Amino acid sequence: MSIWLSPDELARTRPAETLGETPIPTRVVSNGEYMPWAQTAAQRRVEHELRSLADACCGRLGMDRRGFLRTGAGMAAAFLAMNRVFGPLFAVSPAEAMEPAAADERTKALQHQFIFDVQTHYVRDDFAWQGILELGEYAKRWNPVLREEGVTMRRYQLQNYLKEIFLDSQTTLALVSSAPSDDPANTILSSDEMARTRALVNAIAGSRRLFAHGVVRPGRPGWLDDLDRTAEQCRPDSWKGYTVGDPLSPSKYPWRMDDEKGVYPGWERIRKSGIRTVCVHKGLVPPDYEKTFPNWQFAKVDDVGKAARDWPDLTFVIYHSGLKPFLTSPDESLAEFERTGRIDWVSDLADVPAKYGVTNVYAELGTSFASSAVTHPRHCAAMLGILVKGMGVERVLWGTDSVWYGSPQWQIEAFRRIEIPDDLQKKHGFAALGPADGPTKTAILGRNAARLYGLDVAAQALAGDGIAIARRAYEAAGAERTNLAYGFVRA
Repeated sequence: MSIWLSPDELARTRPAETLGETPIPTRVVSNGEYMPWAQTAAQRRVEHELRSLADACCGRLGMDRRGFLRTGAGMAAAFLAMNRVFGPLFAVSPAEAMEPAAADERTKALQHQFIFDVQTHYVRDDFAWQGILELGEYAKRWNPVLREEGVTMRRYQLQNYLKEIFLDSQTTLALVSSAPSDDPANTILSSDEMARTRALVNAIAGSRRLFAHGVVRPGRPGWLDDLDRTAEQCRPDSWKGYTVGDPLSPSKYPWRMDDEKGVYPGWERIRKSGIRTVCVHKGLVPPDYEKTFPNWQFAKVDDVGKAARDWPDLTFVIYHSGLKPFLTSPDESLAEFERTGRIDWVSDLADVPAKYGVTNVYAELGTSFASSAVTHPRHCAAMLGILVKGMGVERVLWGTDSVWYGSPQWQIEAFRRIEIPDDLQKKHGFAALGPADGPTKTAILGRNAARLYGLDVAAQALAGDGIAIARRAYEAAGAERTNLAYGFVRA
């Protein structure tokens, strides 16, 4: 988990898991890569509407509010509340909130939809960087359990990761990722650890459920030899790099994707390895990035086009789609889009295929979708429209950046239900996203990633594997999804 927050910024946050549990976060949850902005007036209205809906439904159903909000009907109520505040951007019927059977019927109808989450995270069991554990000290102020039990990282570790990803959500396949660090002790997961996790999970499943990254570290001493070793010994499914260098602290090793002298030798090694998909973190700079984040220029997407054109046999996946995130309030950011038809850096990325004549660049939605869907879904819809129009629907990938945000199921439901408003479609030439199981959403949720990673979806025999058996047992035991998020919100 990337921590760019200063001690002063940390003092102005609180752990997201100390908030009340709602099916959809009602304030921005940061994974630590940026300062979360304050809850908006609209989000407070969503909370109020959701409480009113929940109280009206749960009393009639003989449930308490918390129990109701953990059900499919509670999830539906959350989208109804969103529509009351932001307008009808999410497809949801009042019957789904009033009748749990109706919500369950919809969930079951989509339970076999193929979902490939290409950005997920957990931390190794012995990860103990004080900069992250220090956040737990803040949590003690609000969470008496932590005062009694002490600060732990269990919610970010493998056991909870597997529960949140494979049991509490309808995710079919996942790719586990990591980040580089100038200090080896701060490495969340090494390439070897990701490869071992992949082997363990897939052995338990008896199928190919988990994929793994290999970390790319341009500029570090011996980085080219490390590429060769990782390719040979770990056989990652794809690579992951951060052009800002170490996202945990000011790095000595930022780099550009189009650096012919410093980076292209690595692209040549990757080409020769045969593992030719390179995922690159872009965007997500802190609000005052020009003053506090010295390597912020490297987070831009202005190096993507040339690299893609120069290396046509590599595929570059731009994580977070380059979203900055918002540097002003969501309303102001949306107003800027309404005036210009552009979203900073996202639009620049969407311009790359036409500007450079390339087809080997993909956009990934992790954090960008989650954060914009809960601040202003109209802005989120605009972002999706820009990406689909510029990149082509076949080059947009589903990623959630979980487990930082808890179970990814709320994000899955939000994406299944969201639609681009008619006025934006007409004004900007955006195509409709369509129904949850329509061609556009089906492609983005999993089919595009399956094609990228060489999978035949029809040939995936997953219905009887170990994960499927565990999921059925989990549901039969009456387990309910938690609505906790594991990040930071503005205090």
